[in-house]
Amino acid sequence: MATCSGGGVRRRRWSILALDAAQPFDKEGQALDVFERRGRLKIAIIGFGKFGQFLAKTFGRQGHTLLAHSRSDYSAAAASLGAAFFSDPHDLCEQHPDVVLLSTSILSTAPVLRALPIQRLRRNTLFADVLSVKEFPKSLFLKHLPPHFDVLCTHPMFGPESGKDGWEGLPLVFEKVRIGDTGERAERCQRFLDIFHHEGCRMVEMSCAEHDANAAESQFLTHTVGRLLAKLDLKTTPVNTKGYEALLKLVEITCSDSFELYNGLFMYNKNSTELLERLDLAFDSLKKELFGKLHDVVRKQLFESSP
Repeated sequence: MATCSGGGVRRRRWSILALDAAQPFDKEGQALDVFERRGRLKIAIIGFGKFGQFLAKTFGRQGHTLLAHSRSDYSAAAASLGAAFFSDPHDLCEQHPDVVLLSTSILSTAPVLRALPIQRLRRNTLFADVLSVKEFPKSLFLKHLPPHFDVLCTHPMFGPESGKDGWEGLPLVFEKVRIGDTGERAERCQRFLDIFHHEGCRMVEMSCAEHDANAAESQFLTHTVGRLLAKLDLKTTPVNTKGYEALLKLVEITCSDSFELYNGLFMYNKNSTELLERLDLAFDSLKKELFGKLHDVVRKQLFESSP
C-alpha cells in the first residue's frame, strides 16, 4: 500500500508477470498431453512367447497399451510387463486394438491368423508381423484379410540375445504392403515404425521379395553354419584363437533359437534351397582342391625321392 498526500490510502494494483508452474488453464501443456496420448498405440501381440515378451518390454516402456494372446498361459509374464493377457482371442479383439502384431512361429502363423475373429476388430485395423521370412506372411495377409485392413510387414533383424543391451544401430526391415490413403491410417503406421526408430534402429524399407533374397544369405546361412558346427560338438581349448571363439559364439547364438525357427527359415524362403545346393557345391569344390594338393604332394614325394 502507499499513502496519498491527503492522508488517504492508495491501493496499488498488482499483476502476475510470469508463472513458474503449469496451471490448470495452461493450453500449451494440455495440447502437449493430447499429442502424447495420440502418439500411444494399443498393440495386441499374438504369440506371447520369448520374442513377443522381448518386444513388449520396449513397447510398454514407451507408454503403449499392450494386449497379449497365446496358446500357452503367459498371464504372469504379461502382468510383469504391464500387458493384459487374453486366453480367448474373441475377448482380445473386442478391445479394438490399433495394431494386431503377429509374433508367432513361422510354422504356426497360418492357422493362428485363420483362427482370429477378425470380424470383431475395427474395419481399418493395422496388421503387422515380425517373422523372419517376409513373402510368406505378406501373401497370407493379402489372402485372408479383407481389403479394409492395413498391412505392414516388418522384420527386426535382432532378438533377445543380440538386442539385450539396446536396439541402437540394429536393422528393422519393413514394407508398407497396404496402408490406407487417409492421413490417420498413414500416421498410425508411422507411429508403429517410430517405436523402432526411437530406439535407434537402422530403418530399412525393402520389398518382401528383396528381403528374403538377402536374408537367405545373411540369416539362413548363418544358422546353417552354426548348427553344422554344433554337430561337431566343439569344445573350448587352452589355445583358443579369436576366430575359434567366434565360432563357439556362433554356435551358442544360433542354437539358442528353436529348430522350429530354423526349419521355418528353410521351408518358407524359396531362396534357402538354392543356398543349400550352393553350399554343397562349395564344400565339394573345397575338398577337391585340398585332395588335389595332397595328391600332388604324395606324387612328388614318391617320384622325386626315388633313386
